[in-house]
Amino acid sequence: MHLWVGPGLPAVTEAAGPRLPVMPGTPPTRFVYLGPEGTFTEAALRTIPAAERGVRTPARSVPEALEAVRAGDADAALVPLENSVGGAVPVTLDELVTGSPLVITREVVIPVEFVLAARSRTPLGQIRSIAAHPQASAQCRNWLLANVPDAVIVDVLSNAAAAISAASGEHDAALCAPIGVPRNGLTVLADKVADHADAVTRFALLTRPGPPGEPSGDDVTSLAVSIRHDQVGALLAVLTELAVRGINLSRIESRPTGVQLGTYVFFLDCTGHVAEARLGEALQGLRRICADVRFLGSYPRHRLTPETPVAPPRGLSNTDFADSSVWLAQLRKGDIA
Repeated sequence: MHLWVGPGLPAVTEAAGPRLPVMPGTPPTRFVYLGPEGTFTEAALRTIPAAERGVRTPARSVPEALEAVRAGDADAALVPLENSVGGAVPVTLDELVTGSPLVITREVVIPVEFVLAARSRTPLGQIRSIAAHPQASAQCRNWLLANVPDAVIVDVLSNAAAAISAASGEHDAALCAPIGVPRNGLTVLADKVADHADAVTRFALLTRPGPPGEPSGDDVTSLAVSIRHDQVGALLAVLTELAVRGINLSRIESRPTGVQLGTYVFFLDCTGHVAEARLGEALQGLRRICADVRFLGSYPRHRLTPETPVAPPRGLSNTDFADSSVWLAQLRKGDIA
C-alpha cells in the first residue's frame, strides 16, 4: 500500500501490517483513511473505538484508501461522503460504483469547526498570509473578509498541510482542524471561524462485503441505482417502489456514468435495514425494474443529537408487513378463517 509522504508532510510511522483474511463478524483492526494525519477524517476515525485501538494508516486519495481494502491491505477505510455545506464528495460516489463491491458498515458525522492558528499569539491585523485548503477557505469566506481582510489566502493540499506550513513559518497562520493545533505546537488565534456554525461532514466506513449487522431500529440503507433510459417514468418508478412501502428517502444524488452524455447513476439513502420485510420487498422491486442496483450497505444512523426516527404511515410499518406475510402464507395453505 502507498503511504502519504510528500513535501512538508511527515512520513507515516504506522504500518498497514501483513495481508490477512478477515473472517465475517471479525472486528477490523487495520484502518486506512483519507490523509494526511491531522485532518477531519482522522478525527472522525478516532471516534471509532476499534480504530483508536487499531492501526491507522493515511492514504493519499479516496481511490487509494478504497483500493487498500479491496486488495486486503486494510480491513476498513474511512472516507468523506458528504458535507452539509459543500454537498456530496464526487470522487467517493464514483469509486463506490466502480471496482469490486464495498459496503458501508458505519457512518460517522462530526461537526466541522475550523480554527485560525499560528506559531505564537499574533494580532489579527498583523497576519499577511493564511494557508488553507480551498474547501476550508470557502466555508470561512465571510469570517476571513470580516476579520483578516488584508491577508492573502494561500491554497494548500489539506488542512494538515496548512497547519504544517504555519508551524514552519512559511505562512503567518493557518485555517485548520482543531486536531492539527497540538500536533504542530500552534496557538489558536480564533476558534469556530466557519460561516456555518452547524456545518457537519458525514464519513463512511467501508469494508469488503459480508453479512450486514442486525437492525438497530434506526438504520440507513444506501444504494446505487441505474435506471432504464428507454423507459418513460423510470425514476418515478424507482421512487414509487419506496413510497408505496412507507420507506423514507433521506437522500438522492445523481452522478454521470461517464459512458455517454445523459446517463446517470442515482445514489439513494433510505430509512430501514435490508433484513426488514418492507425494505426487502422494495429491493426486490428495484431489482426488477432497474438496469442495475448496487447494494452499498445497511448500517445504524449516526445522530449528533437524540432524535425520534420518522414513523412510517399507518399500515406500512415492519409489523404491518410481517402480519400481511403471515396472512398470505395462511391463504396459500388454504387456511381461510
